Amino acid sequence: MAKEWYILHTFSGYENKIERTIRTLISNGEIPQDVIFDIKIPEEVLTEIKDGKKKTVKRKFLPGYLLVEMDLPEMDWKAVCNSVRRIHGVTGFLGTGGNAKPQPVSAAEAKSILQKTGEIKGDKTARFARTFTVGQQVKIIDGPFATFSGEVEEVMADRNKLRVMVTIFGRTTPVELEMLQVEAI
Repeated sequence: MAKEWYILHTFSGYENKIERTIRTLISNGEIPQDVIFDIKIPEEVLTEIKDGKKKTVKRKFLPGYLLVEMDLPEMDWKAVCNSVRRIHGVTGFLGTGGNAKPQPVSAAEAKSILQKTGEIKGDKTARFARTFTVGQQVKIIDGPFATFSGEVEEVMADRNKLRVMVTIFGRTTPVELEMLQVEAI
């Protein structure tokens, strides 16, 4: 068989503990080293702004899930999967019930998740923890329109931009701004 990615469902908040436990089981020889190759906690890097200071933080975007790269043997897959399922906090593999053989995620799904985490290169842009909604009042804090206030007309989250309606010289004008350039009022 070949290496494939599987999704392991866990109690939320137990992801790091379960990753350490699986790595310990591998190093102790309870799980063969040639079966589990990698374990990833799906986290993304977000840019947060608090009190005017920009800070980069890691947040789990799939809380309660781990990505496990495995090459399950045809004959002994049950022993490996049961060793993992018996770990406190593990509820099972995604897409399987009971003692059924786990099903891997498609290569495209695995690639998409790994790109979002930054593990592999892709069309990844920095995301911001701050969210805005249409109609929300905001104050521009940076750029040529600093100190102006306006109303959010459009949120372009994929590009980290906003279109804000600002009153300039008595006329309402749409201005496209980066999310870093505004703060909620």
